[in-house]
Amino acid sequence: MAAITKEIKYINYKTIKMPKLTRGIANDCSELIGNTPLVRLNRLTEGAAAEVAAKLEFFNPAGSVKDRIGAAMIADAEARGLIKKDTVIIEPTSGNTGIALAFVCAVKGYRLILTMPETMSLERRQLLSIFGAELILTPGSEGMTGAIKKAEQLAAENSHCYMPQQFKNPANPEIHRLTTAEEIWRDTEGRADILVSGVGTGGTLTGIAEALKAKKSGFQAIAVEPEGSPVLSQGRAGPHKIQGIGAGFVPDVLRKDLVDEIITVTNENAGITARRLAKEEGILAGISSGAAAWAAVKVANRPENKGKLIIVILPDTGERYLSTWLFQEQNNSAAAI
Repeated sequence: MAAITKEIKYINYKTIKMPKLTRGIANDCSELIGNTPLVRLNRLTEGAAAEVAAKLEFFNPAGSVKDRIGAAMIADAEARGLIKKDTVIIEPTSGNTGIALAFVCAVKGYRLILTMPETMSLERRQLLSIFGAELILTPGSEGMTGAIKKAEQLAAENSHCYMPQQFKNPANPEIHRLTTAEEIWRDTEGRADILVSGVGTGGTLTGIAEALKAKKSGFQAIAVEPEGSPVLSQGRAGPHKIQGIGAGFVPDVLRKDLVDEIITVTNENAGITARRLAKEEGILAGISSGAAAWAAVKVANRPENKGKLIIVILPDTGERYLSTWLFQEQNNSAAAI
């Protein structure tokens, strides 16, 4: 059976190298994770009561916020002796965690098998293959639940494997508590008032909220989920097109007690806002980034938030969705040229 990550003690994540912005040569690409920039949204928030700053997580080396947990979960497993050179790493993913694990495994020389719903974008599949991961697609109608079941089946059949289990692994929120939250606090000089973050595993929101609520009284954390699958707000799962959030169940690592509000976003509004980010802010971001930005702008327009600073997490780049419905109009135009 695979080594299952449950109630165990984890290493001090300060041993995971998240480099400072200094000159030098990194030992490998995993040392380049973190210290992603914050940028003010201007045209999308024109006339808004509050200021919105976007944390651009696609500046991580493999292009998403999940680079942080990919490196953290592998480093933790190594430190506890759960991974050897012949260990097969197996994980279910909607794409970004798989890409993060694939790039880390490429650096370290591990074999990686990923299970993923077939509805995820072509670009995500291609990136996984390029990094050397083995990919098994599961029925799209089963969502992440189907991918998880398949991964667990593969783990049960392999005696030399390890499942990081991003939805359960405490290393997931912990790395955000120790790095992402501290970066936000440092770069805003403690001015951040509200966090807006989409919920996939819930690790990003949980880690940041836990750290910043401890530092600042009144700090708020707002979760974003698809309107088509409002599991957190209504307990109902369903199909949606916002890849990366809305797994269809409440993840174990999500601390709902830290969530002050849940905002649901339609597929349409997520897509429109992602395209607006590109055309009006020069930020080429993905679908879930569009969902989070839509929610952040909504919160910024509330009169009670006048003068506050809202931080919105933009998880990945729009380059991972060029073949999808997000850019269908551009695809049609390009085909006609």
